[in-house]
Amino acid sequence: MITCGLSIIIITLNEEARLPRLLDDLLAQSFQDFEIIHVDSQSQDRTVAISKARKHLFSRYQIIEMNDRGVSLGRNTGASAASGRRLLFLDADTRLKTDFLAESVAEVDRAGAGVGIPQMSADGLRWHYRVGFGAFNLGIKASSFVYPTAVGACLFSTPDIHVAIGGFDPDISLCEDCNYVLKAFRLNKQPNRVLQSKFSFDPRRLEQDGFVATGLIYLKANLHRALVGEIRDREIDYPFGHYQ
Repeated sequence: MITCGLSIIIITLNEEARLPRLLDDLLAQSFQDFEIIHVDSQSQDRTVAISKARKHLFSRYQIIEMNDRGVSLGRNTGASAASGRRLLFLDADTRLKTDFLAESVAEVDRAGAGVGIPQMSADGLRWHYRVGFGAFNLGIKASSFVYPTAVGACLFSTPDIHVAIGGFDPDISLCEDCNYVLKAFRLNKQPNRVLQSKFSFDPRRLEQDGFVATGLIYLKANLHRALVGEIRDREIDYPFGHYQ
C-alpha cells in the first residue's frame, strides 16, 4: 500500500559522524512527503543509537538492523519494506540541498522516468574534483543512451522497476549500481533519466585511496563489465566500508 510519495532508503556501516548530517539535510527539505528506512549493516559504533535518537524528528521512520553486511543486501532490504510511490537510495555520507527532493521528484515525474540518476556536485572541493566530477557527469549523460551508469549513493527508482529487475544483485562485488540502471534500461518499462539535480558526498574514499587511483579502478571495472561481464568473483576487489 502506498502511503507517501517517496521512500528514502539509507544504508549504513559505522556512520555515526555522517548520518546526522544527512538527516539534518532531510529535515530541511522543502519536499516532506517521504518515509525514511534506515538499514544498518552491523555497525560497531553509535550509528544505530544516533538513528534511534533522531527517529522522532520524522513522521515516518523505521530502522532495520541486518544480521549480515552488504551494499546490495541493504538496499534490497530497505526496498522490501518501502511503501512510497518512488524509491530513493542514499549512502549516509550524501549531502542534499534543501530543494533537492522537490526538484528531483518533479523532474522524474515530468519525464515519466522510472530510474532517476542525479549528477555529482563538486561544490566546495578542490579544482581537480571539479574537473573529474564534470567529466564523470558528462560520461553519465553520454552513456545513458546506450550503456547507462550511475552512482548508487544517490539513485531514484520505483518499487515496480525494482521488483521487475530483481533489485540490486548481491553477487556483484563492484558496480552493482551500474548494473541496476542497465537492467532498468533494458527492461524499457519506463525510461532512465539523468537529472539536472546534483548531490554532494564526503570525498573521504577518494582522499584515502587516491583520486586518480579510484578513478582508474572504476574505469577498469566498467571496461570489464562491457567487454567481459559483471564483476561477480572479485576480479577487481574493492571492499565496502574500508575507509576510515
